[in-house]
Amino acid sequence: MIRFGLLGCGRIAKRHSELLGSGQIEGARLVAVCDAIKARADAVATKFAVPGHDDLNEFLARTDMDAVAVLTPSGMHPQHAIACARAGKHVVVEKPMALRLQDADDMIRACDEAGVKLFVVKQNRFNVPVVKAREALEAGRFGRLVLGTVRVRWCRDQAYYDQDAWRGTWAYDGGVLTNQASHHIDMLEWFFGDVVSVHARATTALVKVETEDTAIATLKFRNGALGIIEATTAVRPRDLEGSLSILGEKGTVEIAGFAVNQIRHWNFVEELPSDKVVVEKFSVNPPNVYGFGHQAYYQHVVDCLLHQSAALVDGLQGRKSLELISALYESIETGHEVALRFEPRRSKLGVIS
Repeated sequence: MIRFGLLGCGRIAKRHSELLGSGQIEGARLVAVCDAIKARADAVATKFAVPGHDDLNEFLARTDMDAVAVLTPSGMHPQHAIACARAGKHVVVEKPMALRLQDADDMIRACDEAGVKLFVVKQNRFNVPVVKAREALEAGRFGRLVLGTVRVRWCRDQAYYDQDAWRGTWAYDGGVLTNQASHHIDMLEWFFGDVVSVHARATTALVKVETEDTAIATLKFRNGALGIIEATTAVRPRDLEGSLSILGEKGTVEIAGFAVNQIRHWNFVEELPSDKVVVEKFSVNPPNVYGFGHQAYYQHVVDCLLHQSAALVDGLQGRKSLELISALYESIETGHEVALRFEPRRSKLGVIS
């Protein structure tokens, strides 16, 4: 049994606490919660009959807790994840793992030094339609990849941002690219591989916040494919879609719905008998706005901890996604195309003269 604590009892904690606190994850249970705002901690603690804390040190001193889900504002993830690691607790951290690459590096190092595992929440990778598309990719059914597109068209009005002072700030949240679209950006990179360069534009269209609520970007992948990101929280009056399109020389798949949860197109040049079953059986609507995959994600975390196996999204994978997001913001600020990784041009190392 893996005993979990929740650090942060805000909006996203509802999903995490329901799964861990009501026995929906085999081999896991909720043992304590913590939030700097005592009323929030008490509300979750009372609902699931577990102790509630408003003091972090007191919370981390518990000896009946193996892992902590860090659900605090994104800009606070590093300090909280590092504190959990130093207390000997495995860390599950919501997306994005951090807002700065240096902070991500510090988190990875702290977990390595403490001998604990670091998991970054990317639950959409566990959505059943996404799993099936990934299986098709690994089977080579797409052939050469040509174009990948993600679209996040959601509604977040001023009232949403006014719920907490950290929302929509550079220091603690970031904009639509960092928050709402980070799962989709990760998905694009997961399917298409390493990104060579990006060119992005953004604007703050309908709300009063520091960061962007609307952004677009083009990407060039190392394998020669191109990518497009369209992300906005300025859809009115309600969420429209969260989708992923994969176009290859031998097939096209589009997974839509509002949380990359429903197969819209599943077409391959070489059809298989199983294709009809995929469309009929694995187009799944999630139970809530956060998507279908949280339950499968937590089951994966528990399995990794019980069997000492590798995580699908560890600290290094989480950092890779953050590096791409950082490049997008660099391009927005400079107005130029931004390369993600240094490519030696004049170094003589390994060059045959």
